[in-house]
Amino acid sequence: MPFRVFRAEFLRTAVKRQEWPPPPHFPEFAFVGRSNVGKSSMLNALSRKPGLARVSNTPGRTRALQFFELEVQPSGSRKVTRIRFGDLPGYGYAKVSKDERQSWVAMIESYLREREPLRAVVLIVDGRHPPQPSDHEALDFLRSTGRKVVVAVTKMDKMTRNQRLPALRAAEQALGLPRGEAIPFSAVEGTGSEALWERIAAMAGVEPEG
Repeated sequence: MPFRVFRAEFLRTAVKRQEWPPPPHFPEFAFVGRSNVGKSSMLNALSRKPGLARVSNTPGRTRALQFFELEVQPSGSRKVTRIRFGDLPGYGYAKVSKDERQSWVAMIESYLREREPLRAVVLIVDGRHPPQPSDHEALDFLRSTGRKVVVAVTKMDKMTRNQRLPALRAAEQALGLPRGEAIPFSAVEGTGSEALWERIAAMAGVEPEG
């Protein structure tokens, strides 16, 4: 049985720690990736709500933490579970001042290191290209925080069927991941949504009922 999403709504925007929503008594998951990697489209696909996260043609438009709250029913469970998503500013292409960029970095690092309910981070990379230096830097930093990391390889729909598996394996190898660890994802085709939800549910401690 696929995941069911009963509620998905925007919670708030935060540009500093004082604006973070109070720590919930349920799990939180963060999403991070390059500015044009399709992060908003992924959040919309996972939430089953096309307009939840704003999709922009302008890289780097998200310049703050965006929080979303969902009520979901995992596969094999009778229980409805609350989960919160944190959408982090994209890295790589954003055309902003040095001061603003430094402000982003400080905010993101503080959130990733100190946010108590944060269970894991979904790192999103573009499968059409080898992981960029900024992707490697992001993964190294996330590992240094001790956070669990799930790598999702996006833009699968932009490749032919024969290109997809080699691109996925190449991304895993470049990032030093075990074979089969990365999740292939396409918001257009719906590929990977259930696999990513299953991984999130496991890390949230939601077990299927017998």
